[in-house]
Amino acid sequence: MIQNLPMKKVDLYTDGACSGNPGPGGWAFILRCGQTGKELERSDGDPASTNNKMELTAVIRGLEALSEACEVTLYADSSYVLQGMSQWMSGWKKRGWKRKDGSKLVPVKNIELWQRLDELLQVHRVHPEHVKGHAGHVENERCDELAVAAYQRYLEKS
Repeated sequence: MIQNLPMKKVDLYTDGACSGNPGPGGWAFILRCGQTGKELERSDGDPASTNNKMELTAVIRGLEALSEACEVTLYADSSYVLQGMSQWMSGWKKRGWKRKDGSKLVPVKNIELWQRLDELLQVHRVHPEHVKGHAGHVENERCDELAVAAYQRYLEKS
């Protein structure tokens, strides 16, 4: 549970990519701590995924990489992830992880990823920030490069 004690402040940059949607996917993150100067880059992929799954996975893996509760500024270009966190998730939880589809309720897509993200948001204090993709933002471009390289490994195998 989030404490009111001072927390280490970190920046988390994320991106996901797919070749086809669905298709081979990749995710990447950069974690940077301004206080310690430490930086961590990670990426991986999935032979059959969607862009939204990869975007969510990048955020989850970045938060999972933290060894203690932190105050995190999340920089992402995914409206799906950012709106889900800030606007949709609370309603989904109240409705038993269901979303409105016209007049009926249907299960949330990527529910296991959203539920894992929800668990991590109980640990870390996350401040989401939207960055425009493919617009020269250095860390976003690096994450995109890593995510694309991750899915390209699956294209080479086929």
